[in-house]
Amino acid sequence: MSILEAIILGLIQGLSEFLPISSSGHLELGKAILGVEAKEDVTFTVVVHGATVLSTIVVFYKDILQLLKDLFKFQWNESTQYIAMLALSAIPVVFIGLFFKDQVESLFGNNVVFVGFMLLITSALLAFTYYAPKVGGPITFKKAIVIGFAQAFAVMPGISRSGSTIATSLLLGVDKAKAARFSFLMVLVPIIGANAKEVLDGGMANSSVSATPLLVGFIAAFLSGFMACKWMISIVAKGKLIYFAAYCALAGLAAIASSFFA
Repeated sequence: MSILEAIILGLIQGLSEFLPISSSGHLELGKAILGVEAKEDVTFTVVVHGATVLSTIVVFYKDILQLLKDLFKFQWNESTQYIAMLALSAIPVVFIGLFFKDQVESLFGNNVVFVGFMLLITSALLAFTYYAPKVGGPITFKKAIVIGFAQAFAVMPGISRSGSTIATSLLLGVDKAKAARFSFLMVLVPIIGANAKEVLDGGMANSSVSATPLLVGFIAAFLSGFMACKWMISIVAKGKLIYFAAYCALAGLAAIASSFFA
């Protein structure tokens, strides 16, 4: 992997992790366009995902510190309830990661047409938020598990994790700001867990990606992720998801159409 490819893929990961356009789908499209082999980039994928986790922590560091501070009061307070809801929301995707890892990985590998169809589904999910209640309420345990299933559905390349979880939250009547906050915080445990499992399983042992592309990819993903996360919070608050629905529809149709000219 060249430095330029690492920068491009890092930028794609950082932007698309938070914007509702599917990071996995765009990484697959990016690899296909750049000709990066799917088997070559396990280490790179772990590194850029780690960068987006770090950008989330930086953006929400005050919230995270407050949650941890209240957690160690060992009381059933608002923060511990919120942490419990975050943990509950992670169960579906953790279950899929533990028991269906091979099946999920089989969906990756420059399958541009499949990604295209999944982007159309993402577009539909975002478009449905037009019908979401105008006045939203808090996250509840019941809503948290439903949002968790939406996150699990997003393991497929082309289904946006942030798009599906935020759209589901809004359709369930969650306040816009609370929906964005929960969506971005709920991803921390699954991504950190998945990356740790990949390391422990030896998935990074025989990486063909050198240190320099890994470093520049990390920096590109962190910086673009930080900006995209801040931007997305503002976008959700303003209810502008319909523009991303249009983008995903066009990107999906373009991906499908490209198969006819390959």
